Amino acid sequence: MTQAAPWQIALEKHAPTLLKDVTTVRENVGADGALSGKVKILMTMLCDAILAHPDGVANIAQRARAAGATDAEIAETIGVAFIMGGMPGLVTGANAFRS
Repeated sequence: MTQAAPWQIALEKHAPTLLKDVTTVRENVGADGALSGKVKILMTMLCDAILAHPDGVANIAQRARAAGATDAEIAETIGVAFIMGGMPGLVTGANAFRS
């Protein structure tokens, strides 16, 4: 089980019903469907790269690896971040390989 993010801890304390609703939607959207859960995780990493969230990229990359993503798949996702987000997406995306 992963450690709760600060936003989850805050919602648990101050808005537990909202946290439950958000968690349910995230689980439903992230489940295997036409796209695999792994692909969806890589998509969230792509978004965090474009939105310049380096810690998010690093954390999501670990989730992607746990879901079976290879470094080659992560690197290709970073390439898409570069095409869609320019150098900021590329530089932030490189956090996927941060130790």
